[in-house]
Amino acid sequence: MMDVPLTLTQMVERAEKYYPKKVIISRTTKGIFRYTYKEMGERTRSLASALKKLGVEKGDRIGTFAWNDHRHLETYFAIPCIGAILHTINIRLSPDHLSYVINHAEDKIIFVDATLLPVLEKVRDHLNTVKAIVVMGDADELPKTGFSNVYSYEKLLEIGDKNFEFPNDIEENDAAGMCYTSATTGKPKGVVYSHRGIVLHAMALGLADTVALSESDIIMPVVPMFHVNAWGTPFASTWYGTTQVFPGPMPTPKDLAELIETFHVTVTAGVPTILIGLLNEFEKKKYKTDSLRGVLCGGSAAPKGIIQAYEKKFHIPFFHAYGMTETTPLVTISKLKSYQQNLPYEEQLEIRAKQGVVVPGLEIKVVNENGEVKRDGKEMGELLVRGPWIAKEYYKDERTKESFKDGWLHTGDVVTIDEEGFIKIVDRTKDLIKSGGEWISSVDLENALMTHDAVLEAAVVAVPHPKWMERPVACVVLKEGKQATKEELIDYLRPQFAKWWLPDEVLFLDEIPKTTVGKFLKAKLREYVAERLKVSES
Repeated sequence: MMDVPLTLTQMVERAEKYYPKKVIISRTTKGIFRYTYKEMGERTRSLASALKKLGVEKGDRIGTFAWNDHRHLETYFAIPCIGAILHTINIRLSPDHLSYVINHAEDKIIFVDATLLPVLEKVRDHLNTVKAIVVMGDADELPKTGFSNVYSYEKLLEIGDKNFEFPNDIEENDAAGMCYTSATTGKPKGVVYSHRGIVLHAMALGLADTVALSESDIIMPVVPMFHVNAWGTPFASTWYGTTQVFPGPMPTPKDLAELIETFHVTVTAGVPTILIGLLNEFEKKKYKTDSLRGVLCGGSAAPKGIIQAYEKKFHIPFFHAYGMTETTPLVTISKLKSYQQNLPYEEQLEIRAKQGVVVPGLEIKVVNENGEVKRDGKEMGELLVRGPWIAKEYYKDERTKESFKDGWLHTGDVVTIDEEGFIKIVDRTKDLIKSGGEWISSVDLENALMTHDAVLEAAVVAVPHPKWMERPVACVVLKEGKQATKEELIDYLRPQFAKWWLPDEVLFLDEIPKTTVGKFLKAKLREYVAERLKVSES
């Protein structure tokens, strides 16, 4: 067989050649912007050309700090198609973590949305490698900034060549992109994606038994483009000539509902928090949603009631998927097998509320201290994954040895697997808290609380939340003779963490239950917190 490399250049070239009339729709601060794949290709080539003129070389890391829009899409291809590495930066990181990931990646240039520039300004003096800033926005003038070497995105395109040819020395195993985890424990961990991995993952998104993405679809990715590359959908959609609808800056559920109705969106994707908000909007006002053939949900498990509401009230199919930053991200998707479609709806719902069956191209196994678990849907173990779009290590991080062993990624998720191969996440190995599709580290919050002068011990556990799925509650034992209030402790945490990390409640205890080896007994503590909050509400 021919040894032809799998690279991102073939994606944009195919869109230009076979789908030049298909459109991309982007919500901006000025309204709706639309253009064709032909025009997108020209702008992407102009940007690639301009980056070469700015001195970007193969292997340079280029950051993006932006919303889901057409300019962000152009960076998705312009950067890796000249051999550089696209680093999509989470706009919700705390200042400490934000400066850490930029410095650790050694970003040379950062593309920042004009509305997010004030966030980046907060860490300006802590960035060690950034040589230039490119501001993406609709305004003609650049906003005021303390950064030096600042360029306007649109004016930068003017110095580029729309007929620029991508270099032909890119190998399929070259790095194309990178993302950092949401800092579950300690600092965020970097994951680097190869051209080959992204291409194969994009191919998997087009399979009939996964997302079945195709040219005829109109997709609206609500999952952020900094969150594992919007689950890879911008890459796949461009390759397939799919119409893309980008919700732009700070979209509300109303904005999303109107975009679905106006542009006849067929597929949308987001974490449960987003989909719950969208569901509430559908219930408040009547929207035309019959174009939707599916809602793709990931990030954390959605309650069965949410799945049922989408399907029974609004006749919108709902699909559960599972993945991680380390897996590009698609690993499993929950779709009924042909012979399961005749089961009663309640039985179908029970199956589809699970995280699903591994997609073609990957392998999984579930292990505990006794080896592989029984496929009975009851015995629990850690989920292990391997395949061509699964990372084999973290970027320059000694924590690689904790998660990558014997050729497998050890996910840290505790699951069951049934006789049909459906996995279900039942617990987490490190007591993490998942709020709105993002991880919160209980350990980091505990350690920070215990640096307060009045705090002797602190333990943080998750409690269920109707909108965010889970929220943190802190349990605190004060030092003898010391005093502190809930407000004082939360204010103490505020400068150290992103707003959404802060505990919803602080409970003061005489002691925290512990195991026989002196560790906090989180299971018992969760029961106590649930009962205490229940009593206080009543």
